[in-house]
Amino acid sequence: MPKLSRITFYEREKIELYLKMGKSRRWIGKRLCRSHTDIIREINRNSNPYFPYRAADAQRLFESRQNKKNRKKLAKLEYVKLREYVVNKLQEDLSPDQIAGRLKEQPPLELKGMTISHESIYQYIYNGEGRFEYLYPHLRTKRYKRQRRFSRKKHSKISIPERISIHFRPPEVNLKERIGDWETDSLTFSKQKEVLSAQYERKIMLCRLHKLPNKTALETENAIADSIESLPKEMWKTITRDNGTENANHLNTLRNFEIQSYYCDPYCSWQKGGTENLNKLIRQYLPKRTDISKITDDDICVIQEKLNNRPRKSLNYLTPNEAAAKFIISGAVKP
Repeated sequence: MPKLSRITFYEREKIELYLKMGKSRRWIGKRLCRSHTDIIREINRNSNPYFPYRAADAQRLFESRQNKKNRKKLAKLEYVKLREYVVNKLQEDLSPDQIAGRLKEQPPLELKGMTISHESIYQYIYNGEGRFEYLYPHLRTKRYKRQRRFSRKKHSKISIPERISIHFRPPEVNLKERIGDWETDSLTFSKQKEVLSAQYERKIMLCRLHKLPNKTALETENAIADSIESLPKEMWKTITRDNGTENANHLNTLRNFEIQSYYCDPYCSWQKGGTENLNKLIRQYLPKRTDISKITDDDICVIQEKLNNRPRKSLNYLTPNEAAAKFIISGAVKP
């Protein structure tokens, strides 16, 4: 028997009539081209020994159950303020996970005690009323439909002088026990020489971004030097790099700042997953097709601070800037 849709009001009227005629559940099922178990379930759910099955009552109970089941949290009137908070934060480019976590760990006074899961926010964006509010462009990937995608970009292997493998990196770097261990990467744009150099601190997720005229090792090392000089020296201990040509002059940084660099294995970009994740966040503002020549240094600075002011789950939903300020105020930085 083919799978049919839910029982309609017309069918309920037929069921009521056939029951009054004394027909069996199996007979009614065959008559309506449905399984007799569907008929039994319909009758049992919408009648009892004191009130016989009536089509009008069955339809009313069915609609009541549907309204109760389909009402999502953000669609309910008692959560209007919560919905406004979620929508405002989405429009500020925060992810559903960050919104849910911030609401739980650092809630505003008017929403204290209210929580929502990140999945409920995604459901609101894609399946609820949020799909009419055009919210998906504020997500990192800007996808109009949820989907998974797995892809990795491989880099060509080059010869780097005095290259030290990531396997010799201090163990505290892997454990994220201290502040000062950085990762660096370069973002390219379609058919353009100009690139974006990004540095990322592993523990507090602070980032520094620089627009460069090209992807040469000289320009990259100058960008890293600018990042180092923008922060107290106590906040720089190591740098993890990939095997791209732009990372060939790491000895300049070692001589000038006494900061040792370590290199990932070939084709193992996941070994510096912090910058890989940062790149996805940056692409939310600067897709690969962006004409980077029209983007100013001030624009890059604005994007950098947007990222540094995003609450992070691993920081108990503090922002990287807040975590950096806390580190400096704690006295770990020498005056």
